[in-house]
Amino acid sequence: MKVVLLAGGLGTRISEESIYKPKPMVDIGEQPIIWHIMKEYSYYGHNEFIICAGYKQQVIKQWFADYFMRRSDISFDYRNGSNEMTIHKSNVEPWKVTIVDTGLDTMTGGRIKRVQEYVGNETFLMTYGDGVCDVDINKLIEFHKENNKIATLTAVLQDQTKGILDIGGDNAVKSFREKKLDDGVPINAGYMVFEPKIFDYIDGDRTVLERGPLEKLAEQGELMSYIHKGFWQCMDNMREKETLEKLIKAGKAPWMKWEQN
Repeated sequence: MKVVLLAGGLGTRISEESIYKPKPMVDIGEQPIIWHIMKEYSYYGHNEFIICAGYKQQVIKQWFADYFMRRSDISFDYRNGSNEMTIHKSNVEPWKVTIVDTGLDTMTGGRIKRVQEYVGNETFLMTYGDGVCDVDINKLIEFHKENNKIATLTAVLQDQTKGILDIGGDNAVKSFREKKLDDGVPINAGYMVFEPKIFDYIDGDRTVLERGPLEKLAEQGELMSYIHKGFWQCMDNMREKETLEKLIKAGKAPWMKWEQN
């Protein structure tokens, strides 16, 4: 399946980095977070990507234009007055990457609508370019097919950080216990599966995917949630970037399954 990645936003909450580059191009470890996301999908055999670019889209294009050179051993021979280039070996993934300028101010739904011609009339995968997750992509796809709906999103439970109090009407604490994962609030983590009919729910550039289209699908019973109880982390600010980098440095990054195997 083709994978659509949203990578066009301004990333204002991590402006220390996004002033120079799109947020998906901010490094965690030694590679941009969008590379990590692509490696996740590639681990499960999905190697065709459509990147919805916008803000500083030239940075994304240039990075991928140089990627093959950076990952290869190359000789440049100028001895005959020309530039003869020999590629000895290359360590690149079997990816096809299409980068589309979907506009500077286009909303999330509008960006997806703009790449319709590249997606075609087929089921496709979609996620945001600023969060990593260890969800099993192929099990997510199986779940989507079994339910036969237009859209499926991955729902994760946000951890609560405090103990849980049961307080009675007289303000007396009736019980106290440490938090459990099930105490969390489910949120949309991205990692979605869409049928091509999703394009019918998007009017144009001003359409916010998470409002009109997904809300309407929910009302019609056409939106499913795949509950993921594993790891998910977005990168909205420098603190979250540092959290992800610490996991990588410690060799404990759950999403990096390609390294674990």
